[in-house]
Amino acid sequence: MCSVNSVRGTSRWDEGGAGGPESSRGRHVVVVGGSLAGLLAAHVLAGHADRVTVVERDRYPEGAGPAPRPGVPQSRHPHVLLEGGQLALEALLPGFMEELREAGAPRVGMPEDMVQWQSGRWFRRLPASTYLHTGSRAQMESLIRGRVLANPAVTVIEGTDVVGLLGDATRVRGVLLRERGAGAGAGAGAGGDGIRAEQRELVADLVVDASGRGTKAPRWLAAIGADAPHEETIDTGLAYASRVYRDTNGTLGSERSAADTLGFYVVPNPDQPYGVVVLPLEDGTHLATFSGLRGEEPPTNEAEFEAYAKRMPHPLVHQWLRAAEPLSPVSGFRRTANVRRRYDLPGRRPAGFLATGDALCTFNPIYGQGMAVAAMSAVALRDALADPRRTPTTRRVQSALLAASRQAWDISAGADKKMPGAIGNAVEAKAADRVAGWYLRRVQERTPGDPVVGRAFRSALTLTAPIGVLFAPAVARAVLFAPVRPTPAEPPMTREAVGD
Repeated sequence: MCSVNSVRGTSRWDEGGAGGPESSRGRHVVVVGGSLAGLLAAHVLAGHADRVTVVERDRYPEGAGPAPRPGVPQSRHPHVLLEGGQLALEALLPGFMEELREAGAPRVGMPEDMVQWQSGRWFRRLPASTYLHTGSRAQMESLIRGRVLANPAVTVIEGTDVVGLLGDATRVRGVLLRERGAGAGAGAGAGGDGIRAEQRELVADLVVDASGRGTKAPRWLAAIGADAPHEETIDTGLAYASRVYRDTNGTLGSERSAADTLGFYVVPNPDQPYGVVVLPLEDGTHLATFSGLRGEEPPTNEAEFEAYAKRMPHPLVHQWLRAAEPLSPVSGFRRTANVRRRYDLPGRRPAGFLATGDALCTFNPIYGQGMAVAAMSAVALRDALADPRRTPTTRRVQSALLAASRQAWDISAGADKKMPGAIGNAVEAKAADRVAGWYLRRVQERTPGDPVVGRAFRSALTLTAPIGVLFAPAVARAVLFAPVRPTPAEPPMTREAVGD
């Protein structure tokens, strides 16, 4: 079987049973983190191992309906599923997109369903060339969890922290666990987390870190004598705040209503750093989110939240908020830096350890890429393990996972480099960035009004086509030689009947 056997860098499987009561004979994989990236990785790895154990620090919501989890603080904020992620999820879990639709997840056509502003211009509401799913993160995770955990080979240990790795700099052999809520002692334990009551070992042939943007894997690796990955960071200091509303005057609706507009979107840029997005949720309500940079963060005070709308370049959203009915408190979120961990670079890298999802590459959430990249990374993992031409070594599979996130990183990090006040060791622009920046500015100038350029730009942003699509002959002609087309002077509240 082409699988974890090769990834762990050995010619046979260690026998189970040496690590305590959780171990048993057979090929065993541990996935650290039971969110989207971890669940999808577990789904793929279940085809290459006898057992997959997902270790989740949270406890999943009880009851039939989806609900936000404390361990996913951003779950109360917008989550869009880009088309690239939709295609990946359908490839991994056939029929999933229909299941999502049946659960009521809104499907928003771009640009026809949104009133969108960017760089001083309103977008023409031309027929959609791509669709976003804008339901809640809790709904998406609940549906994926149900599909993945239906496989008897996948089990979950809930309410438990991974506090270190077993093994050494040459090979990871499992993880150290501690049940959450256990008492703490003194001293330094594996991974630097201290000696904790009730620590126990869970032996595994492969450990996959899918623990998210707060991963402690660099510390765990250092504790067993391996090298922590080099981290590339770009941080604009962006923060955002969200609140759920009900539309009360029919301005916004859903696909199933008569309303012609489903949401609003003001895109920030270096000259106008404030942003807002209002998106439909599966229950017919709308989630309004403001964003601002360091020192201009949107407030979580309810009265100030509404007043923040006055900073937008047009009063449209402020007027809508004043008429809409608020249904929730205001939730804030501040951890929005782009961070990429370069496990692909030379160093002491143990066999039997991989990182995926936000634990490998995390993006400024304003670009809506996280769920799509989690799904696309799982497809990359599946393909790397199944490739009959190459042995799936740890380094080779890890490189495939990084490659799955590269375009999203180029988009998110490339845009954030230009934002005022951006800091980090990857902020400095290169000569190639300046040349590309000149061309991309011309692309963005033409996207609001030119159907050809807009279609290409959206396909790149939604991860369904490579960046090279922006240099296709028809697009390049429009970008280099065609004038900027006119766009609406005021917010277009109705769709264009026919695009040109």
